[in-house]
Amino acid sequence: MFDNICKFLVESFSTDFATWLLGEPIALTELSPQDLSLEPIRADALILLQSKEFILHLEFQTRPKLRVPFRMADYRLRGYRRFPKKRMKQVVIYLKRTNSRRVYQTTFTLEETFHRFQVIRLWEQPSSAFLQSPGLLPFAVLCQSEDRVETKRQVAMEIDNIGDLQTQNNVTASTAILAGLVLEEKVIQQLLRRDLMKESVVYQSIQAEGRTEGRTEGRAEGLQEGIQLMALNMLREGLSIEVVARITGLSVEQVEQLEP
Repeated sequence: MFDNICKFLVESFSTDFATWLLGEPIALTELSPQDLSLEPIRADALILLQSKEFILHLEFQTRPKLRVPFRMADYRLRGYRRFPKKRMKQVVIYLKRTNSRRVYQTTFTLEETFHRFQVIRLWEQPSSAFLQSPGLLPFAVLCQSEDRVETKRQVAMEIDNIGDLQTQNNVTASTAILAGLVLEEKVIQQLLRRDLMKESVVYQSIQAEGRTEGRTEGRAEGLQEGIQLMALNMLREGLSIEVVARITGLSVEQVEQLEP
């Protein structure tokens, strides 16, 4: 779920992310993993954007995984094979604080092979840097802050200032889901004051509950019900079918069947 939210934000607000990570508002378009040849490794976990001279490879992680450094080296070589003249910036962005030392690993080494990539731990980043752009607002509450509730309040105020209603809805939904990593449902509901926000965090509760159930069927059913519930409430809030499908991971046809 968090993979889908982050992919949606990067693809919808690519200029905001280019300004943050590359230092300038470069226009970026989506690059399919299939374009880098070979069978992609967990294509759902990576985001590839490109310009005429640059490739931006992003991976958002809620917890560190052993194979991330290898995957970064692998995709750097794939990018070079397909686009030998393009530069490539690779960034792993960790969303939730952890004590694992893996979140500090920025290299992959195999005998004579050495590769370096960038790592950003959001809980070490100043939240103020994420309050300036609509596409970065959902990440602000995950950043360094002495008072997350106050940060969330600032995010809510910035969201209210977004002029386009569709963009406002999209950013609100994304903010609520990501905030579920660090804030309780009641706090999110009070600050954003929308039914969709409550349902988005309820989905996380259903997902967590599904993990604790003893039977595999119960877990699958609980998770699917949570996804459908969130999708239905997104539709009621005015989000398009295509956007709901991209955020939830459902197909367009499955979302159409839920449409009230």
